[in-house]
Amino acid sequence: MWSPYDEGPRSRRPIIIASAGLAVLIAGGVGLAMLARSDDGVQPVATDSASPSKDTAVPPAAPGDEFGFAASRATDPHALTEKELFGKTKVRVKGQTYTMTVSRNDKKCKNAVVGPKLQKALATGKCNQLVRASFRDPSGKIIGTVGVANLGTSASASRVVKAVSGKKLEDYLKVLPGKDKVTKFLGTGEAFAGGWRHGHYAVLVWFQYKDGHAPSKKEAKQLNAAAFGVADATVTPALESRSLTGRRP
Repeated sequence: MWSPYDEGPRSRRPIIIASAGLAVLIAGGVGLAMLARSDDGVQPVATDSASPSKDTAVPPAAPGDEFGFAASRATDPHALTEKELFGKTKVRVKGQTYTMTVSRNDKKCKNAVVGPKLQKALATGKCNQLVRASFRDPSGKIIGTVGVANLGTSASASRVVKAVSGKKLEDYLKVLPGKDKVTKFLGTGEAFAGGWRHGHYAVLVWFQYKDGHAPSKKEAKQLNAAAFGVADATVTPALESRSLTGRRP
């Protein structure tokens, strides 16, 4: 049986395949829940150097957590920006170019998600922003939304990921439809939806075929690869940079 985790370490993230309504995003039926650990964080490497003079600024030592400075908003206090996460309108994923059609930075996180458990997890986790962007592949067949929620701590981000990892799709990222002829169909039919943690951030995804048909096993793998690929080409570098510095890239 095919597993999305065969793609490598970046694919070791939870995903659900589920159904969305045509008019509103109301899920129905039982989905496939695949639970896994989050990505390994980037650890700063210490090197030998001469002792700095008293006039030399000494950068703060990175926290010991696997996600470095990004383990908590206390050590990574600067708000996310759309430009930081989604600064390029086109990104390359395994030889294909995905085009961003729309982006948005919501300060009220509950407005960017669906489901009471997820909304509660965001509220109790002191989510202060949820940045989303939507993408389409060159053919216009695969479309999706990627979002990053800014929580207070890693524990809070873990609870958000848990909320979107149920067997039934009741809590998930709200899609961000574009005004173009393709991503305006986001939120209709069957989709891959889920999320993973990067320190005090929760990365949430929703990817589907434009016509909303239920994907075959081969097509499910393509949606999986598209979701992870677009996220890794956009938000992952920014979050890894924050792990190392605690600042915007």
